[in-house]
Amino acid sequence: MRKLMKLTLTALPLFATQIMAGQSYTKEEAIKIALEKSSDVQTAEQELVSARSQIDQAYGNAYPTITLDATTTRIFGLKDVKKKSDLTDAAQAMGAEPYAQDVLAPAVDGLIYGMSKQGYRWQSSVDLTATQILYAQGKISTGTQIAKAYSRVKEVNLQNTKDDVRYNVSSSFDQLVYLDSAIGILKESISQVEQHLEYVDAAVKNGLATELNQVRAQISLDELKSTLENTEKSRILARNALLNTMGMEWDAEAEFKGELKDPSNGGFAYPDTSVANVSKRRKEMAMLNESEEMLKMNIDIERGDYKPTVVLGGRLSYGNNQNEFYKWDAPDWDDNISKVIFLKASITLFNGMQTREKVAQAKSNLRSTQIQKETLNRGIRLQIESAANTLANAESQLALHKRRIELETKNVEMTEAAYKVGRETQLNYLDATMNLKNAKLNYLNAILTWNNAYNDLLKATGEF
Repeated sequence: MRKLMKLTLTALPLFATQIMAGQSYTKEEAIKIALEKSSDVQTAEQELVSARSQIDQAYGNAYPTITLDATTTRIFGLKDVKKKSDLTDAAQAMGAEPYAQDVLAPAVDGLIYGMSKQGYRWQSSVDLTATQILYAQGKISTGTQIAKAYSRVKEVNLQNTKDDVRYNVSSSFDQLVYLDSAIGILKESISQVEQHLEYVDAAVKNGLATELNQVRAQISLDELKSTLENTEKSRILARNALLNTMGMEWDAEAEFKGELKDPSNGGFAYPDTSVANVSKRRKEMAMLNESEEMLKMNIDIERGDYKPTVVLGGRLSYGNNQNEFYKWDAPDWDDNISKVIFLKASITLFNGMQTREKVAQAKSNLRSTQIQKETLNRGIRLQIESAANTLANAESQLALHKRRIELETKNVEMTEAAYKVGRETQLNYLDATMNLKNAKLNYLNAILTWNNAYNDLLKATGEF
């Protein structure tokens, strides 16, 4: 924990108020919980899981494909198919030559029966087919490289999402610390004004002060209480916003403890603002670089439609044709199982200019990504300059507000001393007290502004 900022004549509470009524979280604990429960991080993690599975899917295109198909067909309007020996019987009845009776006639009967089997009412088949792509226009290897590049994009996206969550939690946490500190200052001021109002009331009763003094003190007290009420409401909203960023349900008892970074303590290194180095660190640029490589390879895939596809395959088919569904012949390697090996080559000769237009679209997408890179590169320079200027202005404002607190503190001490000896009025003393309160709040706001500016510069340079 860093030391609280100490001023010359006063100290500001740059820390979140600790209330032990509920669970208390430090900034580091809040960030850890957010990285585990944030919906943005969980979504990015699932996108990475999906991207990695696409690599395995792409590799799968290089492996053989094996399919098993079973089909049963019922044809209506056909009579039963029966095995007959009409020609054999006729040859025997006519006393034909033995060769005709024993060879020719049975052969023709078998031929007729074989042809009639195509007319069975129930026709079933089981096919086992295996195919292996030998050449696919380079789409398999290129598709695998695209899947790997896409996975890298999602890996960087996950890290970028986590960085955004850290940044958002840190900003929300600092805002909550600021509001807690402001509430402390306002309560202290209210206590002082209430005491002052008691003195004024007593002085009015004794005739030592006018009602104007009393009215002005009461107005100051009412303004402070109204400001405190609004600040406490803002704190509730800030706390709930932080819980939402952490991926947690709203918890009225949840509290946060921590403090704002104190620039006067030093130890805050100025980030490397070299555009060349920042471009290497910025994850948005890394994602665009990977996307550019993906789109270049996508052009090659689209051009592949001009090239042939070669597939080697084989098939085993079992056929069973019967008059009844429940009748099945036992599979026989030589009788009812057919064996096929094939080599298929195909090439698209004309597809209505679809390939040409796909290539044109892929080139257009590539150019769009390249334009985004150029725009981001210019934007990085502008972001760095803007964040650096904001930080420089915040540092200069810190010095001014710190000096004002010192002067207002001295003014309060001098006015109080003069008031005690009757050389200063109560109204001036009240004004001095309120001015000191405003100076403290302004300085506290300047501290928050510096913290935000420093975080913005770290984010712009890719070092957050």
